[in-house]
Parts: sequence; structure tokens; C-alpha cells
Amino acid sequence: MYRNLVTDVLRHEKVKTTEAKAKEVQALVEKMITLGKNGSLHARRQALSYMFDPQVVEKLFDVLAKRYADRKGGYTRVVSIGTRLGDAAPVAVIELVD
Repeated sequence: MYRNLVTDVLRHEKVKTTEAKAKEVQALVEKMITLGKNGSLHARRQALSYMFDPQVVEKLFDVLAKRYADRKGGYTRVVSIGTRLGDAAPVAVIELVD
């Protein structure tokens, strides 16, 4: 589940989910972007072993790594947006910082 969520955050750059999932996924997304900034073949293979979509890995290494080249960390933000109607679970948006 977390692998799919990490892939979706990197693909769409913004995902709406529960707060607990967003906070867990935040660290994983940060790690993937750090791998993208490394840019080595080993880092690319590590990213491919975690995410199953090669197009997202390509975007990570080509687009996102260049975008965050000067940034030391803090690539994502989690913003609380309220509660879900069905079960009142806290909902948040996890997004990439520009």
C-alpha cells in the first residue's frame, strides 16, 4: 500500500489520504527523492526495486532530482484538510514542495 502511495505522490505530486498514511509516506518519498538526487545506477536500481512504474522512476531522476538539486531536505509537506464524512478519519494532503 505504501509503495503505491509513494508512486502516486511522485507521479501526481499531490495525493489526498488519511493523516496517518501521509505521515508514514512522507519519509519514504523523501528517501526516493534523495536517491534521485544521487543519480547513480545503484540508486536508480534501488528506486526501481521499490516502485514498480519505470516511468515514475524516470521522472524522479530526470525532473524531480533537478528541481530539488539545491534543496537539502524537506521536499514534501502534509496539510490537514479536515475529516472524512463516512468515518470521521482525519484527512490530509501530501504534496511536493515547489
